[in-house]
Amino acid sequence: MYKVRVRDRVMIAHSFRGEVFGPAQRLHGATYLVDVEFRRPELDPDGIVVDIGRAHEVLAETLRAIAFRNLDEMPEFAGVNTTTEYLARWIWETIRAAIREGRLGPHAGGLVSLEVELAESDVAWAAFEGPLP
Repeated sequence: MYKVRVRDRVMIAHSFRGEVFGPAQRLHGATYLVDVEFRRPELDPDGIVVDIGRAHEVLAETLRAIAFRNLDEMPEFAGVNTTTEYLARWIWETIRAAIREGRLGPHAGGLVSLEVELAESDVAWAAFEGPLP
């Protein structure tokens, strides 16, 4: 399996509902290191997994939508605990939509899976991985 990974960062603010979150129930900030890995069994006709430049642009665009925002105030996250796991899935779905729209190039339809990993620190991270149709 061939893989290409791109990376970016995003800073957000949010709070959580539920006793399990302890002091994180209060508004707090988080800075995530975001890695997105694209996978395919064979290289495309250009000899690549995906256009790295386009992949990085799509990731940056995705993160701009939430950067320096209080996620509690965004309608798309109303009533949701925007945990690291949840955000990994949200980023995955947003990038999957970009692939379907052709924004990662004409051969990105050959990608078979995508993984999004968010690192909260050097010792804690969460990810979402799923197949691409």
